Amino acid sequence: MGQGMERKQLKDIRFSVLDLAPILENGTVRQTFENTIDLARHSEALGYHRYWLAEHHNMPGIASSATSVLIGHVAGKTSSIRVGSGGIMLPNHAPLVIAEQFGTLEHLYPGRIDLGLGRAPGTDFQTSRALQRDQKGGMEFPQMLEELMHYLEPGQSEGVRAIPGEGTNIPVWLLGSSGFSARLAGELGLPFAFASHFAPDNTLPALELYRSTFQPSDILEKPYAMVGVNVIAAETDEKAMFLATSQQQQFLELVRGKPGPLKPPVDDINAFCLPHEREAIERQLGSSITGSRETVQEKLQAFLNDTQADEMMIHSQIYEHKERLRSFEIVKNIHGSGRA
Repeated sequence: MGQGMERKQLKDIRFSVLDLAPILENGTVRQTFENTIDLARHSEALGYHRYWLAEHHNMPGIASSATSVLIGHVAGKTSSIRVGSGGIMLPNHAPLVIAEQFGTLEHLYPGRIDLGLGRAPGTDFQTSRALQRDQKGGMEFPQMLEELMHYLEPGQSEGVRAIPGEGTNIPVWLLGSSGFSARLAGELGLPFAFASHFAPDNTLPALELYRSTFQPSDILEKPYAMVGVNVIAAETDEKAMFLATSQQQQFLELVRGKPGPLKPPVDDINAFCLPHEREAIERQLGSSITGSRETVQEKLQAFLNDTQADEMMIHSQIYEHKERLRSFEIVKNIHGSGRA
């Protein structure tokens, strides 16, 4: 934390929700979507600020591949919470198509739609090829972003126009897990969301790069940084650690190159992995916050002290839906109390 910077309290910042629309072992995609709507309504009632869904492909445990469609479904089943993408992987799409899709969403749900953009494919190389976009590793992302933002501007009279889309003033965010998007967001004066929930080691350097390169724009006068954080909250530390093994199993399968649905929790995750796999889990999920209300509150405040974030996006990958709802309830109660 920089000298002279006031220490933020949890109550001083916004809390939002990231939903990866988890497909459960022995569950169905329809059940996943029903759970998503239930969680979105629950989040809205609790006072969370926004609800984001993420684009992933060829992932047996994630049902949000048609992200724009699911955003529209969630927005239509809620009334006030902001709904958006965390994010749309722009290299997978023609910028015009995204401008039209989100322009349509903005006209359907005015003032409630966010457009978060990433430059990774959100999948493996083979699936990326199946999406039929050229394979340049996101190097053309700045040009694609410029094209997309042009389509969203008002007053286009010549050339290709995004209808609906132009003049909608949809908030555009850049998402990242490294310094590339952090610098680009800073230079363009855009809000920035960092994927701390799966890239914890890069969090502080990326936030520093974003803030140090920030140039005021028509969109923002000063930097606005959001951080993603895995939170598993329960009545006791022991119960939360037990619930967290579902996410650990899912990441373990990813490490092994065999991604699968979200599994029920287990008593001892160490019985399912080798030492080097356990180290990978701890490294990748190192910023996860797991525990009782008191434990989570202490760790969230410490994370805020380190990042000085303007907003936290909470991700809770829990197998039992009622326990997932309860986790978000505990976190929002902590946010509301603001006690350090």
